[in-house]
Amino acid sequence: MDHKSDVVIVGAGQAGLCVSCLLKQANIDHIVLERGKIGESWRSQRWDSFYLNTPNWANDLHGLSFYPESPDAFSSRDDLIAYLERYVTLFDLPVRPNMPVIALEKINSREYKIMTETDMFYARAVVVATGSMSRPRLPAMARKLPAEIVNLSAGTYKNSNSLPDGAVSVIGTGQSGCQIAEDLLGAHRRVYICASRVGRAPRTYRGREILSWWRDMGILDVCTEDLEDPAIQYTPQPQVSGTKGGHTVSLQSLAHQGAILFGGVQEIDGWNLKLKRNLKECIAFADERAAFFKSTIDEYIARKGLQAPVAEPDPGEADLPDLNGSDERETLNLKEADVSAVIWCTGFGADWSWIKFDAFDEHGNPLHRQGISENEGLYFTGFPWLSKRKSGILFGVSEDATRIVEHIQSYVAMSA
Repeated sequence: MDHKSDVVIVGAGQAGLCVSCLLKQANIDHIVLERGKIGESWRSQRWDSFYLNTPNWANDLHGLSFYPESPDAFSSRDDLIAYLERYVTLFDLPVRPNMPVIALEKINSREYKIMTETDMFYARAVVVATGSMSRPRLPAMARKLPAEIVNLSAGTYKNSNSLPDGAVSVIGTGQSGCQIAEDLLGAHRRVYICASRVGRAPRTYRGREILSWWRDMGILDVCTEDLEDPAIQYTPQPQVSGTKGGHTVSLQSLAHQGAILFGGVQEIDGWNLKLKRNLKECIAFADERAAFFKSTIDEYIARKGLQAPVAEPDPGEADLPDLNGSDERETLNLKEADVSAVIWCTGFGADWSWIKFDAFDEHGNPLHRQGISENEGLYFTGFPWLSKRKSGILFGVSEDATRIVEHIQSYVAMSA
């Protein structure tokens, strides 16, 4: 069946829904196509104990506050899904679930064709709101694990009970790796962590939560084009956790909870993980970033003449316990360590293979300016550094959506 619309939005996560809400308020005809249910990535690619790492006050979408009765709390995956469903109902958004897009083609400079398995849609404008974290990014060596090992990613792990008995190796120590490791340790599993070079941030410092400091200091409003080093756009988010009411997490704190720490994995040979001897370097880098974040806050307090309490000891920044030589290990034999599962927490990437025309640079990243593509009528939204540092979290979604919808209004009017 063929359908025509002014705008088609692909993806019914927070970014796509916010654009839809603003389009509806502007009386622009549109439809939202979603591969699964509302907020599908949050449902199917996050583990059961997942919590947002941003406090509730930072998660509002246009027109609806995010649990305003508890602005400083941290919400679960299920809380977020319930909020997105409520958002769709409140604004009566035209979402079509269970309709994955298999191809987007450009018919001419003024029309696009969007294909699903059952229907065809034609639109003057298309908003790609599938984000840049739609599929786990795994190294090629992940395929080399013995077949006896359960081989998972941060996007396929659900809970400890779904794993076979035995120890678990978590590879990668970004936000996902740290939160999954804590989930396993809380279930009394033996956990071997292979570290990666990721910064960390204190959850609170000098009486306030870190994101509130960054908001007031303007750090979240740093623009992409103002970055001295564009590579910053692709660095992992710092280690921090929204679980347990929000807390600081570090490799040291994970070790105190019982995790065995190693350096990163450089290769797999049969049952052996070939390790880098870079564990202490990873710890030092994380500590240095935390110290930098604190010093910038100290400087801001002094410059503004603010009254702020002195810093208190943070249990997430405990001293490093005795590693028993694990930092010097070059090999971890999974069979000898009784490891039954490996969870790769090595980041997420985008899947834009369904876009069948040139819209990307040589690295596969969308060519755009603040979400507005070089292809007229094509827009991208819902990924880090779209326009500012905050674009990658819910706090920046509404601002990006507002700018994109304003551009769509002008574009649709001109192409009418």
